Amino acid sequence: MGTDLRAPLGPGRPKKARPRRGLSVGGCLLGLSAATLLGVSFYLMRASGVPDKARVAVTVPLTPSVDGLAKPVPEPSRSALQDEPPLSSLLRSGGGGGANAKPAQLEDGTVVTTFSPRPRDGSGPLLVEGARIGQDPRLAALPNDDLLEETRFGRLPVKGPDGLRPMDQYARPWSGARGPRIAIVIGGLGLSQTGTQKAIRALPGSVTFAFAASGNSLQRWMQEARRSDHEILLQIPMEPFDYPANDPGPLTLVSGSSSAQNLSRLHEAMGRITNYTGVVNFLGGRYLADPQALQPILADLARRGLLFLDDGSSAQSKSGDLARTLSLPHGFADLTLDTSLSRQAILKKLDDLERIAQRQGSAIGIGSAFDETVDAVAEWLKQAQGRGVEIVGVSALLAEPEHQ
Repeated sequence: MGTDLRAPLGPGRPKKARPRRGLSVGGCLLGLSAATLLGVSFYLMRASGVPDKARVAVTVPLTPSVDGLAKPVPEPSRSALQDEPPLSSLLRSGGGGGANAKPAQLEDGTVVTTFSPRPRDGSGPLLVEGARIGQDPRLAALPNDDLLEETRFGRLPVKGPDGLRPMDQYARPWSGARGPRIAIVIGGLGLSQTGTQKAIRALPGSVTFAFAASGNSLQRWMQEARRSDHEILLQIPMEPFDYPANDPGPLTLVSGSSSAQNLSRLHEAMGRITNYTGVVNFLGGRYLADPQALQPILADLARRGLLFLDDGSSAQSKSGDLARTLSLPHGFADLTLDTSLSRQAILKKLDDLERIAQRQGSAIGIGSAFDETVDAVAEWLKQAQGRGVEIVGVSALLAEPEHQ
């Protein structure tokens, strides 16, 4: 038996001596590196003539302690950073803040964007934020405060400080794949509570919703629609040819009214909701045919970074011509889907819309939130996607001014 078995137990047993710990070679090297970095920084500061009151922030690696555990270097005090400019004072820019971006749509529908450098105003640091089409789905029901201005009519959409447009912020992204693309716009949301609820629950997020300016609980319905991934528009009533016998409502834009009156009605309607990419007309045959009355309205939309969708119901509309001169993203609906409230008639119109998209690459159809329309569109969409048709938000199909 070994001698250990005969060794005394308990307190009387001699303890083995533990080796004494010292600084490791790696720890010494880290400390030497930190000291060298501080010395070089101090030398450069003196050599460049920086005043004594200036402070240099230096990142120092973790320093090993005597017991072998790494300890972080304490953060600099608030007084040491008092000369640094606050983050809020920095010039902010989107992802394209230092470039000119020119999108071009090819014959097959593919969009190619060319970027070239551009000078920027001002000096000092620039905080570049990555801009993208659409919102984080978790925040889709919340407006971007940078894209709103406070007015007597409420919060109205505007371009952001870096040029970001509401049209881009609230747009529904699409795949960018080749093939026919179709946008379906369902209007009249907010007029009927049950109809609005059915449309939001029955239709997929690829369908664009247009909320009537005279509807009820618009902000609540908007939030539910955005949470379901829908792109939305604001539906503005405009003077039809048989006005006032056919009166679209108290906020109707009328060609006989002054520009100031019509802009006030427009802004009152716009202040009732947020998170929309643009405006679509409701009726408006006479108003859309009057360029003098229409021009101030479209100019205001262009200045705010919104789009304008013409429902295509008036052959005399001047919106397309004016949009080109105002740099306003614009488009016409190709078909009205529910001129006849019959399931079979609506399904036939949807098939016609697909044929248009196959021929010209894309197409826009517009309808209202009637039960028959919602049921037919929901049924047709399930089959169309299997045929290679992509349903996109309407903003994806509206031409930028230079391509109109």
